[in-house]
This record gives sequence, C-alpha cells and structure tokens, in this order.
Amino acid sequence: MKLVIEDLNKRFDQNHVLRNVNATFEKGKIYALLGRNGSGKTTFFNCVSQEMQADSGRVYLDETQSISEQDFGYVYAMPMLPEFLTGYEFLSFFVDIHKDKGLKREDIDGYFDRIQFSTDDRHKLIKEYSFGMRNKLQMISIIMLKPTVLFLDEPLTSFDVIASIEIKNLLLELKHDCIMILSTHILQIAKDICDEVVILHKGSLKQLDNSQLHSEGFEAEIVEILSEDHE
Repeated sequence: MKLVIEDLNKRFDQNHVLRNVNATFEKGKIYALLGRNGSGKTTFFNCVSQEMQADSGRVYLDETQSISEQDFGYVYAMPMLPEFLTGYEFLSFFVDIHKDKGLKREDIDGYFDRIQFSTDDRHKLIKEYSFGMRNKLQMISIIMLKPTVLFLDEPLTSFDVIASIEIKNLLLELKHDCIMILSTHILQIAKDICDEVVILHKGSLKQLDNSQLHSEGFEAEIVEILSEDHE
C-alpha cells in the first residue's frame, strides 16, 4: 500500500508553505521528515491528514484511490490529554468510544506493558505524569487504533534513554502494518530507525536516495540542502 501526494499547495497570505508537493510513501517503511524550524512540517502533516484544508492538490491511498481522516493516526509533539483522569481511566474511556474498531478493555494492560508503564503509574492522575509519560500514553492510544497512516511529530525528544529505546523498538515493530512518517530535527534518530529520508525546504519536498542514509556524507548533504538560499 502507498500514500500518494500530488501537487499539494498551501499558502498563508504571501507565505507559500507547500509548493506543488509530490511524494509517495510505502507501507513497511519509516520515513524521516527533516526540515528547519518553521519549514512547514506540521502544516504538511495537517494538510495530508485533512486536519487543515490544502489550497490544492490530491492525497490518496493507491489501493482505494481515496482516503479519509479515519485512515490517519497523529502523535502530536505536545500531548493533549485530560489531566483529571488516570492513565488507565483515559485508555478505558478511549477504548469505550472506539469499540466499533474492535478495542477491548481487557487489552489495556497489555498495551501498558508494551510501553513499560508500572501498575502504580497506570493509576496515577495524568497531571502527575512527566512529559515523557504523557507522550507515551498519547502514542499508545493512537497505536491501539492501528491506523493505515501514522504521523509522529518529534516523537522521541521527550524520553529518557531507556524509554527512547523502548519506543524505537515499538516503532520498528509497527512499521510493517502501516505507512509511518516521523518529523525530527535529530539526525541520529533518522539514522537509527528510518528507512528513508525526505527533506522539506522552501516549500518543496525532496526524497533522498535511501542508500545515502548511512553514508559518511549524509549529514553534510542534509546541511547543504537545508542551507540553500535560507533567509
């Protein structure tokens, strides 16, 4: 299965954030989306996932020639969770409102186990969670839905060393079942778990040759591309 993007455009007044973006992303791979701060990575995610209306262009899955918001899972850089619930209460509520997708309460502990949440932490109020814990809880709730396309906005920046390794392993496991794109400004993350790299610069998306990912000149090439005519 492939996610196909054709001639995607988005402007904010005179700022042409996305310029005739064309790209294809395949199931079974993790793509790193690299770009400077303010380059439009979040706008790209929002337009492709239909959270924001693009000015023009087409986005679809090659198997169906269509796509809907329900096909996407989106892990935000800043988790938005109800602080007055415990982690377990939140996932219970989440499961209940998505029963039509086959989610069951008896599976909740298994998902907590996958992200190494202790029994005590599961029953603490979310307002007591660290940023990393909130991020893990948000991530597992989206993963439970088994989306066709998974977007992750800076997913590994808030974790300690152990949690980061756990999440990397989880993403590597999940990539076989979805089309996965993660934005990051940390090149080592791209080299550690990503199969291909795409660069968003000056409104255009460039897909690099995947053989370059582990080459000695990889970082230098990224810097060169992102430095071109930067204002």
